[in-house]
Amino acid sequence: MTPSTLEIPALAAVPMAAQQLAAAIAESGRSVVAFEGEMGAGKTTLIRALCAALGVEDDVSSPTFALVNEYRDGRGQPIYHFDFYRVDSEEEAARLGAAEYFDSGYLCLVEWPSRVASLLPPQRLLVELTVTGPESRQLSITSE
Repeated sequence: MTPSTLEIPALAAVPMAAQQLAAAIAESGRSVVAFEGEMGAGKTTLIRALCAALGVEDDVSSPTFALVNEYRDGRGQPIYHFDFYRVDSEEEAARLGAAEYFDSGYLCLVEWPSRVASLLPPQRLLVELTVTGPESRQLSITSE
């Protein structure tokens, strides 16, 4: 997959960007998607829109304190949403079974992946969100 960049000019454009991201995930064949971006960049907002594009009907929220939330896509398949912002160490994430989730073959959406870098599979999709204005963002998608 060739790296791609999407411009998100305003919050209203996030669902369209999420549709394009869903297509990129399908094309990549990767099940682990790492979301990088500064605090407030919109990682959870993008993941919420991505889950909606994938047919998730549940309320999608940041698993900041639970570390992982499980949703079901439109086909009934699990989607795991991680937020490692508050994880104290990679060992803590390992004890929670993060690697088993990553190896499951099911879609894993990972916020703050740098905090658990050694647990992530080498074959993953990297989504970088860069703030370019009050509501605008640049989305870079790279297959690793």
